[in-house]
Amino acid sequence: MKKCAIIMKKEYDFSKGERGKFYHPEAQLNLPVYLEPDIAAFIQKYSQEKNIEAQIIVNQWLRKDIEVIRSIL
Repeated sequence: MKKCAIIMKKEYDFSKGERGKFYHPEAQLNLPVYLEPDIAAFIQKYSQEKNIEAQIIVNQWLRKDIEVIRSIL
């Protein structure tokens, strides 16, 4: 296997750079949620049985949990 060394210059010229070129204030970040294997397996099995996307099921369950939490606060 051949190793590739990344060589950095001492200085870079950003004089022709464009500030904010890739900045999009309206962009939304969807955070990934990592489930433990047993939870993921249950949700996958349940979603297949019901023929509904796992994402929809998880969102429904979380909304119900939020309602319960709000009702007791």
